[in-house]
Amino acid sequence: MTENTTDTLDPFEIRVLAVLAEKEALTPDNYPMSLNALTNGCNQLSSRDPVMQISEDTVADVLARLAERRLVNAVTAAGARVTKYEHRMRIKWSLEQDRLAVLAILMLRGHQTAGEIRTRTGRLHDFKSVADVEEALQFLIDKYPPLVAKLARAPGTKESRYGQLLGGEVELAREEAGYAAAGYAAAAATAGGAGGGRSGGDRVAQLEQEVQQLRADYAALAEQFEQFKRQFD
Repeated sequence: MTENTTDTLDPFEIRVLAVLAEKEALTPDNYPMSLNALTNGCNQLSSRDPVMQISEDTVADVLARLAERRLVNAVTAAGARVTKYEHRMRIKWSLEQDRLAVLAILMLRGHQTAGEIRTRTGRLHDFKSVADVEEALQFLIDKYPPLVAKLARAPGTKESRYGQLLGGEVELAREEAGYAAAGYAAAAATAGGAGGGRSGGDRVAQLEQEVQQLRADYAALAEQFEQFKRQFD
């Protein structure tokens, strides 16, 4: 794979686009989306990995950047008091709804197996089988530049996972390293506590909390970086 730095998106840009694609399918009556509704969708606690806390001002800045790259359209209806926004991923990358649904779920929830993607895309697109998901994934892998990558199978796992490449290969590798570290830490804690009854389960729960805290810290740092960068715009 070759990283296409020209089109690389940052985590906030990926989240905004993914939420637009998700809500287009889930709540078509409220699409295109207002800035307020889009911000709420970005900060949603469920079906998000990682969970983020992004300010409305930051989302507005992200929308402006995406509009410059022709990934978002601003829509102002006659008599409307607020501008609304829609994504253009379907047009930019020639995606049918099945392929867009797969990409959006990877953007929203990180690395996943084809089976997990099928389960989680149910309301975005009804895949009849895992093979149908794999066909959509292969289309996204075969595009130039590719939008999705198939990851090396982790030790002890039966299925390969997939990740989106919109953030570039460096971001993909960073996420994969974090996933592997969390998995190995949990496995080690489980093995170490196998003879200790309740203490092993407590240790796993503590590790899970630490992973969640690390993700929250990353989101906070990303927000601070965006605020710092705006000082020089």
